[in-house]
Amino acid sequence: MGLTTYDTTLRDGSQGEGVSLSLDDKLRITRQLDRFGIDFIEGGWPGSNPKDEAYFREVQNMELEHAEVTAFSSTRRPNVKASEDPNIEKLVKSGVNYVTIFGKSWDLHVTEALKTTLEENLNMIKDTITYLRSNDLKVIYDAEHFFDGYKNNREYALKSLKAAADAGAEILVLADTNGGTLPSEIKEIMREIKADFDTPFGIHAHNDGAMAAANSIAAYEEGAVQFQGTVGGLGERCGNADLCSIIPTLQLKYGEKLVTDQQLKLLKPLYFFVTETANLIPKNNMPYVGKSAFTHKGGIHVSAVRKNPHTYEHITPELVGNKRRVLVSELAGKSNLKYKLKEIGFNLDDFSSEMIRKLIKRVKKLENKGYQFEGSEASLILLAFREFKDYKPFFEVEDFRTHSINRENETFSEAVVKMKVDGEKVHIAADGDGPVNALDNCFRKALVSFYPEITETKLIDYKVRVLNGNDGTAAKVRVLIETADLEKSWTTVGVSTNIIQASWDALIDSIEYWLLIEDGFIF
Repeated sequence: MGLTTYDTTLRDGSQGEGVSLSLDDKLRITRQLDRFGIDFIEGGWPGSNPKDEAYFREVQNMELEHAEVTAFSSTRRPNVKASEDPNIEKLVKSGVNYVTIFGKSWDLHVTEALKTTLEENLNMIKDTITYLRSNDLKVIYDAEHFFDGYKNNREYALKSLKAAADAGAEILVLADTNGGTLPSEIKEIMREIKADFDTPFGIHAHNDGAMAAANSIAAYEEGAVQFQGTVGGLGERCGNADLCSIIPTLQLKYGEKLVTDQQLKLLKPLYFFVTETANLIPKNNMPYVGKSAFTHKGGIHVSAVRKNPHTYEHITPELVGNKRRVLVSELAGKSNLKYKLKEIGFNLDDFSSEMIRKLIKRVKKLENKGYQFEGSEASLILLAFREFKDYKPFFEVEDFRTHSINRENETFSEAVVKMKVDGEKVHIAADGDGPVNALDNCFRKALVSFYPEITETKLIDYKVRVLNGNDGTAAKVRVLIETADLEKSWTTVGVSTNIIQASWDALIDSIEYWLLIEDGFIF
């Protein structure tokens, strides 16, 4: 058996706190995992709930290009024949070619959790796998708690593996279920046992000691051929091994061909698709796929990266579908700003050293007042345009006002905006759930006859941070607004002691940035 990847996002990953996947979610994730090139997709436990049973019915109608969908279950119950266990029967009827069975390797679990004898547990493993094999199913055997079991009772842990191998398991997956084993222990134990088995080994690691990916790589170095995990490391407690780290590490650092080069470029999109489908917030600092994975802020770093990216990047970000980002902040030097200006599309030959120093000074002055351009690149781009280009704004705001009325314990807001667009005066009013929402609605209503495509944009996130809380209600606030159209999103910032003014400034930037894109000034 060659190296294979095994994704359990739909089963083990969904056990993570805050993760809830609908049937449609599971089917859509299955499609993306298959597109990416995952070999085995664990769809769920058909005996555990109606949703998983429905999944196995529906997935039969999907034409997958590559992946094998597997159904998951435990061994049969104690003192019951496998053929008479309803959970095992549901595996047989699930319509898959591969099933994954987990059994107990740790004697503590046999006597304390299952409340049965050590011998009966071995019979449960043998009987279950033998019965499934007799129904023409291929069996992946997960040896639950194997490493803890091995350290506690080596002889019995090995007996449990042998029972699975003798019954016809295709692969023996060693599970670090509690997630507390060290990479050195993984390697030592695998060295001790691998010569005793002809059946290949896999690894299923949990991340309670922040070692899951490292343990998976350690197992690979000792001959493991299957790597189980989840997208983004989702899972119970501290999560599972993260396939978004394991796959690129094996492919780019060990030279293994787990997916095609084009599929590997889908890694970051896959991570964002799964986390957003699970209604989670993608983590910026995720290795390989996080927004910050190839982001540079310190001036010395950026200066070096401009000369040679390998000075501060261990791989080329585009290999995994990511990209390099340079932040401009109070820590920025000339290299940061030059990189960002070039990235925006400016010709650096147009800028003198004095112009660069002037803009850096402006950025640092604004950041000292509370602005944060590293998290609001759209506002930084506008700042550069206003500073250096013969820039004419798309509209001019004369004034705006908002008011709110509380009626029968409900608050209603209205905004009024006077502005000039293409020389034409516009006077518009609009309602909203709150003053900022009313302003947003009013602004778009005023511009829609001039820029009809503005209806494709929407405000998707609104964040407020109090910068100097000791000043009480007179404190300065920073507002970050994220806006999106059908293809992309961007973030803008406003700062003021008046939250409405800060929101308005960020809102104006968000629309003006979009208009720059629409008119082809930036891309």
